[in-house]
Amino acid sequence: MSDNQLGGFLRACREAVTPAQVGLPEGGRRRTPGLRRSELATLAGLSVEYLARLEQGRDRHPSPAVLGALADALRMAPDERVHLRILSKSDDGECCPRPPADSVRPTVRMLLEGLDPTPAIVVNMLGDVLARTGGYEHLAGPVGLLDGDPPNLVRYVFTHPRAKSVYPDWDRIADERVAGLRAAFPAGNRHLAGLADELTVTAGAPFTERTKAPPRLPRRSGVERFVHPDVGELRLAYETLDLPVSDDQVLVAYLPADDATSEAMARLRPGTLRAVSGLSDLGLRIR
Repeated sequence: MSDNQLGGFLRACREAVTPAQVGLPEGGRRRTPGLRRSELATLAGLSVEYLARLEQGRDRHPSPAVLGALADALRMAPDERVHLRILSKSDDGECCPRPPADSVRPTVRMLLEGLDPTPAIVVNMLGDVLARTGGYEHLAGPVGLLDGDPPNLVRYVFTHPRAKSVYPDWDRIADERVAGLRAAFPAGNRHLAGLADELTVTAGAPFTERTKAPPRLPRRSGVERFVHPDVGELRLAYETLDLPVSDDQVLVAYLPADDATSEAMARLRPGTLRAVSGLSDLGLRIR
């Protein structure tokens, strides 16, 4: 993983903002997308030389005023501003990193149980699945997503032989998994480094090339295509909910994104598939 997460994040944000979004003319051909470094420096009231030092990692301790000016100039959303501040505090790594959570509080388990039969999981910052609903087991178990102790969402995407057939949009899912890891940990975290070293060997270039891309925040909601061996392709809308900071965990719930997926997910509930199979064996048409 890059040791210049702050500079990489600033550069990625600069390249994602068009001149028109900040009231500037396009100004002819551009070598890179987004704003020129000189344009951002002018908007933020900084020198081009200082902005270059930040992006290149030669200065990793900008003041809050500088961070605020950059966030304003780049039209950052609230979550991007929080992430920017975290990176500015942690870009030198950690001396005593806390290990990823490996258990779930009883009240969180009760909340999860209340969501059943909706597929939902509690995941730590490394992507370990610490708890899940029965609905998630019916969804993910048959494709091997719950293999491992504990199961790991990142490891599955990059190393499981079925992952690319389960996720038709595998490249996008892989991008999101790496973005989530990079956003969750500061540079130099030994727990992240351990998983990264493992995947560098077991997954190779598909993983390592993504760690070299400019850092960004993962999407907190959206739609994933997921192919289940019993009911076919599903379109799953997901929502990511933060638990208290001390938990270092998120709850992710999956909901049907269309009527066909809703009907298919209903057939995944216990006993339903057995009943459907029995009717099919009798040659009856299932409506």
